[in-house]
Amino acid sequence: MTTFTSTLPDDLLSHLNEKAKMLALPKNKIIERALRIYLDQLNRAEYIKSYKNASKDANILDIAEEGMEDYVKQLDL
Repeated sequence: MTTFTSTLPDDLLSHLNEKAKMLALPKNKIIERALRIYLDQLNRAEYIKSYKNASKDANILDIAEEGMEDYVKQLDL
């Protein structure tokens, strides 16, 4: 594991200290968990954005419609 040093605003550090005491957890564990959640949210937002962009692409919509036609044919069997 690598050591990372950073600065935080006083109010955020104070809030972190309070929560760490209340939960009986080390501050670094709270920060680690929060960062993992935040990075996951960023990945999900990227994924959603890519689908929204794809919905504006006529070629991708054509491919999707062709795929749906094939799927419906398979269901009719």
